Amino acid sequence: MFIQTETTPNPATLKFLPGCTVMPGDGTANFVNAAETERSPLAQRLFELEGVAGVFLGADFVTVTKEGAKDWEAMKPQLLGALMDHFSSGRPAMEGVAAAQAASDDPLVAQIKELLDTRVRPAVAQDGGDIIFRRFENGVVYLHMQGSCSGCPSSTATLKHGIENMLRHYIPEVSEVRSTE
Repeated sequence: MFIQTETTPNPATLKFLPGCTVMPGDGTANFVNAAETERSPLAQRLFELEGVAGVFLGADFVTVTKEGAKDWEAMKPQLLGALMDHFSSGRPAMEGVAAAQAASDDPLVAQIKELLDTRVRPAVAQDGGDIIFRRFENGVVYLHMQGSCSGCPSSTATLKHGIENMLRHYIPEVSEVRSTE
């Protein structure tokens, strides 16, 4: 098995491409500490390694966030070994994942989600992250940034100048985009 690595716009994250499906369908999973990983054998294994501060599982990639002072050159061989072991074992990245997604009755929300899914999420996935719709309230779209997008120096510019402008262009009811935790 050959696992490719890619840098991301966030210097604290590295993207790993194992060449296979990580999360089925459009699913993603974000872990900011080891305590959250009970349903993910892969995230559990990665958090066992020294210096891992976050793990994000995308459709066909894994993004790892390191603690500030740690060096990628020292961490990368251990991460690659853990990823190879996991994917060679045939175990799923997540146990008990359902691919169900709630439908919204609000046509504006459906339009916002459609634009995010078709125009935004594929681009941020290439950088090792994801953007999740949280809610639409009083003209404001609330989004949660995950993976390499979380804490990335350019994430505010992406939200304000990229996503906000695009949504306002297609949906006049949108006045602003804000990040949530």
